[in-house]
Amino acid sequence: MAAATGLGHDRAARPAGLTAARAACLGAVQGPTELLPVSSSAHLRVVPWLLGWDLDEVDPEDRKAFEVAVHGGAAVALLIGQRRLIADELCRLDGRRLAVIVLSLLPAVAIGLAFEEQIDRRLGGPRATAAGLLAGSAAMLIADRRPQARGAGDATALDGLAIGIAQAAALIPGVSRNGSTLAAARARRFSRAQANLLSRTVALPVITAAAVRKASKLRRRRAGPGLGRAAAAGVAAAFASTLASQGLIGLVERDRALWPYAAYRAGIAGLVLVRARRGR
Repeated sequence: MAAATGLGHDRAARPAGLTAARAACLGAVQGPTELLPVSSSAHLRVVPWLLGWDLDEVDPEDRKAFEVAVHGGAAVALLIGQRRLIADELCRLDGRRLAVIVLSLLPAVAIGLAFEEQIDRRLGGPRATAAGLLAGSAAMLIADRRPQARGAGDATALDGLAIGIAQAAALIPGVSRNGSTLAAARARRFSRAQANLLSRTVALPVITAAAVRKASKLRRRRAGPGLGRAAAAGVAAAFASTLASQGLIGLVERDRALWPYAAYRAGIAGLVLVRARRGR
């Protein structure tokens, strides 16, 4: 009886919910995982589960809003860290490049507005996230076998649409926006460096639009001060970790194969599936 009581006290002593410290930890994870094709969203979902954090009391909509806010913090850091590259791309913006960006944005926006809640509700669990990690890994491995025949200035509207469909597929947890758009660009025979540039170029409008939409919904719902403090801690940590991790972008750009990232993703997925099978 005493042992049971002690166990109850231990459980009660553990912090529950999305505390500021936990949010900051997730924000720190967001930076490097956002810059590499390993699915930052999967890490935001899987890390708390693997660590045994009790997040059951957090409203699913609030948790999703927190995830998007953390992505927004990373996006601001990317805007600052990559400002010269962005300015250069804006100077070269013409009708063709604009068409690529718009077509890369529309599928994700349309699918997100129509099916985001259903996707989160049905595919947000650990096993589904692991499946998304494995599917994204397979797509990256297959696409990276394509020749590197296209470079800067070769992107067309059809390429934009292909990348846009990939961004829409990345709404499935674990697939990874970065990984799916890299795979789409490599499948279209772009060089690894150019595929990485295309992936980062089309990402910011989607991340920014999602962050603004979720911030608006969260404001209307009048979330409690606890969530506000957690979100602030997570956004600050994501901003700092993303800014500090800018050098990771070069790992993909330097003509590096994508298989190490696919292997890492498969390892995380395997860990999740083993823990899930053991009843964790």
